[in-house]
Amino acid sequence: MREEKSAEILEMENIHVDHSYTADDIQVLEGLEAVRKRPGMYIGTTGARGLHHLVWEIVDNGIDEALAGYADEIDVVIEKDNVICVSDNGRGMPVGIHEKTGISAVETIMTVLHAGGKFGGGGYKVSGGLHGVGASVVNALSEWLRVEVYHKTVHKMEFRSYPDEKTGKMLSGIPQGHLVDTGEKTEKKGTFIRFKPDKTVFETVIFQPDLILRRLKELAFLNKGITITFEDERRANARPAEFRYDGGLIDFVRYLNEGKNALYADPLYVSAVKDDILVEFAIQHTDTYTESVVS
Repeated sequence: MREEKSAEILEMENIHVDHSYTADDIQVLEGLEAVRKRPGMYIGTTGARGLHHLVWEIVDNGIDEALAGYADEIDVVIEKDNVICVSDNGRGMPVGIHEKTGISAVETIMTVLHAGGKFGGGGYKVSGGLHGVGASVVNALSEWLRVEVYHKTVHKMEFRSYPDEKTGKMLSGIPQGHLVDTGEKTEKKGTFIRFKPDKTVFETVIFQPDLILRRLKELAFLNKGITITFEDERRANARPAEFRYDGGLIDFVRYLNEGKNALYADPLYVSAVKDDILVEFAIQHTDTYTESVVS
């Protein structure tokens, strides 16, 4: 027996959306416009999790330098007004002119999506982050961003996001001039990035120090021998935190099992490479009935 359709369903079936769908309706987003138009595609959300994802992307670039064997220090600072500073003592972004784009490699990395050393070009064997999208996404979603690169002298560049005076359309991560070699000599090496998230993009621009501390501590466990420091300048009496674990995963397992009765003193640890695949793990049994696997 055929079921009678309600008047409401019949009305819905007769709805016709009146809009055109021609070649002229196909949008092409240029530069970093796509990031600002759909930030969730790149950082998941514009809430607190997405806000902190900006920090992870820049920190991961420093971690990549450490994994490649060129850095052993990463510093993270929350300045007043929720400005983030991240520095590492790695090789520093390349400052030469990129053959394909005709601009400096720094400007290319910060303004061109899918530009980076993580696509099999030999820059990194092991890497994290959004693979060539991270730094440019952070730039696109910031009010302003400043880069300093140390290659015997200090190289500087600044980017800003602002509405176009004629169209009112938001311009994202626009270079305020090309990369400049200041000529200032330095013993430093590495990259320093300072940025302020755009409050018109995010639901909140207030960084949570406990969340950042936890993440940095885990990164220090996962990357033995790296010193990671954190400071929150918004708090008058806050002390800087420093994380360094020469035991790596062994120290991590001991940390996870604090307060529990371990069945043996030293965690079991294995590290091996086969077919260019690195596997590393540590295990320690306790007398508890609950299994905890962290990967």
